[in-house]
Amino acid sequence: MLLCLDTGNTQIHGGVFQNGDLRFQFRKSTHPLGSSDELGVFFTAVLRAQGIEPAEIKQVALCSVVPAALHALRSACEKYFNGAPFVLQAGVKTGLKIKYRNPQEVGSDRIAGAIGARFLHPDRDLIVVDCGTATTFDVITASGDYLGGVIMPGVGISAEMLASKTAKLPRVEITQPESVLGRSTAESIQSGLYHGHVGAIRNLVHLLTTENFPSKPYILGTGGFARMFADAGLFEETVPELVLLGLGRAHQLNTEETV
Repeated sequence: MLLCLDTGNTQIHGGVFQNGDLRFQFRKSTHPLGSSDELGVFFTAVLRAQGIEPAEIKQVALCSVVPAALHALRSACEKYFNGAPFVLQAGVKTGLKIKYRNPQEVGSDRIAGAIGARFLHPDRDLIVVDCGTATTFDVITASGDYLGGVIMPGVGISAEMLASKTAKLPRVEITQPESVLGRSTAESIQSGLYHGHVGAIRNLVHLLTTENFPSKPYILGTGGFARMFADAGLFEETVPELVLLGLGRAHQLNTEETV
């Protein structure tokens, strides 16, 4: 079995693959991250809750946009899973041709998402929209060129900034409102967060399409907030586990093993 860990600014999104299939997923807050032992105990407890003994995990693959977390994660893997993890980083095989001016600037989670999207749809032009802490857009051609993309504040960051930088605006539940017109402060904020984000995603996908493709690419949504936009007609497909799939595929490309 292969344990995959996508370490973001807000959460660790993990999953276990068996014979190439994703068996289950879990999430853990990255604040506080905890020591390597705390991480190891958490991972082993989650595995055992699913009926999996830690010894059944033969390899670990991870990506991280939190550099400070890498040491603790590496140490946890080495101590609790008896080996150094595969880390998706510059220099490993991805199956992509990275066209960024400085390829090392691209977040490993974005590369993993692009790998996962291309694995699912290898012969299509693609735009991946990852609705997480940040909302990112990644543009991949049918020939495997990773062209670049867009980064904007995510829904959660926008909500937090409104609450923390204003005197009277409250923190609200982030959800799809019943109508555009808000009849309370909370409803007005919810409408702005949701419909503002829908409009931004729709416009940016349109501009990226016009600028880079002769016809409409296939749009994939992923990330923690992607399901909230399921009824907005933004995505052809929503794949919450896309980064984990990409990590599993990257591991396979670099080890020639399916776990």
